[in-house]
Order: sequence, then C-alpha cells, then structure tokens
Amino acid sequence: MVGLQLREVTKDTVRAVCALEVRDEQKDYVASNALSIAQAHFEPSAVFRAVYLSEQPIGFVQWREAETPGTVILWRLMIDRRHQAGGHGRDALALALAQMKSSGFATVETSVILGPESPLNFYLSQNFEEVGRTTPNGEWLLRRTL
Repeated sequence: MVGLQLREVTKDTVRAVCALEVRDEQKDYVASNALSIAQAHFEPSAVFRAVYLSEQPIGFVQWREAETPGTVILWRLMIDRRHQAGGHGRDALALALAQMKSSGFATVETSVILGPESPLNFYLSQNFEEVGRTTPNGEWLLRRTL
C-alpha cells in the first residue's frame, strides 16, 4: 500500500480520472468514471475518490449511504487496465473500507454483475459474503462487516 492514497477528484484532476479505463472485456461490469461522477452529483450521500499511486491517478472508488442504518454501499471500484494485477484493487478497497468504518458504518454491501469477467471472486477473497439474492437491477448482492 506504499504510496497508494484516496484523493478528492478536483476540477484539475477530473479529466485524468475520467480517462482511466478497465480492460475491454471488463467494461460490461463497471460503469465509466465519468458516469459514476455524474451520478454521484445527484446522490446526496455519495463519496467518490480517485485512487492515486504516488502522484498518478490509477483508479476510482465511490460509495453511498444505504437505506439500512449503519450500512454503506460500495457503489464503484475500478483500477485502470495498466495497473491491474498488482494488488492495487485490494489496497484501494482496504483504504475505502477504513474510511467507511471511520465514518461510523458497521456493514458494507456491494453488488456485481455475474459473468466471465465478474469481480465476484475478488470480493469473496476480500471477506465479502454472498447474500443469496439479487438487487432490484439484477446484480448479485454481497456483504461484509467492517
């Protein structure tokens, strides 16, 4: 996790953050950062951060408060295709979960689209558990304690 940080997206960094992309075969599994940032502006409880490695943006994470008290929803997590497979997703998730916990949340939920490039196994390896049901938009629901 050396050098990895979560930083606010600013007017000076938004273009670089929006230019980050997952691999082509992953694009059906996570929304673009531009769409995520746009959606966040219409969700009062949304928090979004760029993932930085030293001074370079390499990813994006976004979360929001759930309807259930004490629960937060990990809405988006992505690492740019050029920086995948180096443990940065795991480390970025750990930083985000620590911020969620320090904000008073006890549980985090996320959801995934199932398929050949689904991030399901990544989340299971990070102590998320399958809830056994889908969200209203058809994504597979996962949960873990903070």
